[in-house]
Amino acid sequence: MKKIILINLLFVISLFGESIYATFDVTAQKSAKVAFSNSGIVNEIFVDIGSIVNKGDTLATLKNDDVKAMLGIHETSLTYAKKDYDRQVKVKKIIDDAKFDKYESIYETAKAQVIYQKAILDKTILKAPFDGIVISKKIESGDLVTAQQGKTAFELQNKNERKLILQFDQKYYKNVKIGDTFSYKIDGDASSYTGKIVKIYPYADTNTRKIKAEVFTENIIVGLFGDGYITTQE
Repeated sequence: MKKIILINLLFVISLFGESIYATFDVTAQKSAKVAFSNSGIVNEIFVDIGSIVNKGDTLATLKNDDVKAMLGIHETSLTYAKKDYDRQVKVKKIIDDAKFDKYESIYETAKAQVIYQKAILDKTILKAPFDGIVISKKIESGDLVTAQQGKTAFELQNKNERKLILQFDQKYYKNVKIGDTFSYKIDGDASSYTGKIVKIYPYADTNTRKIKAEVFTENIIVGLFGDGYITTQE
């Protein structure tokens, strides 16, 4: 009878694989520390901690009246440079090539100056790099920011998308595969959850002798932790 039970147990293990203990921490699938890439005085702030933002939304701006004025000057120069260039195009066949090249050069330079000034203006406007939620605000109106310091203005993360960063013993590095099931509980939560391993880190931590893996999930507070078991496919 014991022999039959043992055979059945071995069959179940071979069918469902082995269970490997792992702990985890909850992080956002995507997060970022955003900062101005230009120096200046913070002018307006449009979001706060907890604000929901879409990719491209303006988070804050620097004082940029001088940049706007310079852009206007160069746009005016471009307008007149184009008029002169268009006139020369009409009579290109009857004028000296060097003269035509001069007008063309002025026109191309004016275009480049406008592009350059627009790029400087864009650097005074801080925008959200992805859809998410603001979790930290580290600037106020009137603050001086410098490109050299690279001071973080805001921290953003996905609103709902999360990932579990698993850690399991390095001796199982050959056993765990992408697609394995992870059954787990969050500390303080009696509910049980399951997910699939989507990434395995290609190294072991030299201090803990642990290997990391990732499991995607949703709607869990970042910073929580828990543990569970990886069921291998072998």
